[in-house]
Amino acid sequence: MQYQKPVMVQEQKLKMNPQLYQSIQLMALPIQELRFKIQEEIEKNPALEVVEEKTDLSLEDSEQRAEGDGDDYFENTSDPGYSRALDQEASDSKQKFIEGALSRPESLQDHLLWQLRLQPVPKSWFEIGSLLIRNLNEDGFHREPPERLVDAASVRLLPDIIKMIRGFEPVGACTADYRDSLIVQAMMSLDAPPRTIELLRDHFDLLEKGKTAEIARKMRLKDDDVQAMVRYIKTLNPFPGRQYSTESPTYVIPDLMIKLKEGEFVIILNDEEIPVLGVSPFYTDILKEKEKQPQKELKNFVKSSLKDARWFIRSITQRNETLLKIAKAIVEFQRDFFLRGPKYLVPLTLKDIANEVSVHETTVSRIANAKYVQTEWGIFELKYFFSNSISGAGSTGSRFSKEGVKQIIKEIIEASGSVKHLSDQKIADLLKGKGISLARRTVAKYRKELDILSSYSR
Repeated sequence: MQYQKPVMVQEQKLKMNPQLYQSIQLMALPIQELRFKIQEEIEKNPALEVVEEKTDLSLEDSEQRAEGDGDDYFENTSDPGYSRALDQEASDSKQKFIEGALSRPESLQDHLLWQLRLQPVPKSWFEIGSLLIRNLNEDGFHREPPERLVDAASVRLLPDIIKMIRGFEPVGACTADYRDSLIVQAMMSLDAPPRTIELLRDHFDLLEKGKTAEIARKMRLKDDDVQAMVRYIKTLNPFPGRQYSTESPTYVIPDLMIKLKEGEFVIILNDEEIPVLGVSPFYTDILKEKEKQPQKELKNFVKSSLKDARWFIRSITQRNETLLKIAKAIVEFQRDFFLRGPKYLVPLTLKDIANEVSVHETTVSRIANAKYVQTEWGIFELKYFFSNSISGAGSTGSRFSKEGVKQIIKEIIEASGSVKHLSDQKIADLLKGKGISLARRTVAKYRKELDILSSYSR
């Protein structure tokens, strides 16, 4: 017969309280997000306050100061009906529209629609043309087949309307793919060599592989004629819509700056973006006053707020100190990089830095994530300095890192210039002469990661 009885078991468990979880979160935040987190904590915890604001006057503060001075931004307006008593909501809407119109770049759809409005076409053509233009992706190609956009009665109008839009600037938009775009551009150009359209239409696969000799044999042309067509095709834009991309550039703020000064590396923490925090003296005075003892609820609230504020300040300090320690260790391991440039980057793993700084690998990973460092060679993400060796054995393998070899490949290709386009196999042979053994397919992989075209496309 089975029965149960109480048994005592001793075991260790790690319980993550809210403060510890917050500390881990702060460790991973880059400087931009850290500033927002600090502002959020200040609004939530009244015991936490800014002792010193290091950044410049914010836009909001400058606007409030301007309102306090009583300046009228529109006092020189020519509108006789202008008055401060006008509807504020309408004024805000107008301001947003003006700011949007000034800051938003012209998209491909905007540019094509503007040209469509200038055409003397019937209303039905304009409506179908608008549908076709709004159906284009960022490259200028159809998202959905044009036949799906219109009813059966309007399908017959599509060829003429598409032909009209393809003649707009940029030429070659409103096409199915980049091959179709190249054909359209060649058809509308007066500079295209004879039979270029035939080459693009019937022998495009061979053209992509660079087999010009086979193309010349199949088209029964001289090799010089085929080369002339190839040179012309390289002047065309296979993705015409990309010149009207509306993507905004991404700006980063370095968390660290590393510079060489008098033969020694100096690591500077970018704390200009982080305000100096302190504990509110008002809250500490409440607990010190013995004559006026606060109520129990108030006393508990004050104690909790002070505890959270001190923990938050301690967590930020710990984040900054750990970041500096890890940066110092990286500089020691990657000294040749900081002295001589990216191609001297050596293999380095998270474990190497973790052992050097005496922290866990996950801590190093959190610190390195989404943080940037400014060096003499440019701005790099901190995790850029962690690179496996080309043999894939980490820092214990080859002395050449993957990122370093990629920079060497880039230099080899740039040095060859337009005089001699090196193949991947030739680059592999040159690397072997430098003591770097790589297969041709690995060279091709690294070249693609560098966003460098093949020898034919170059």
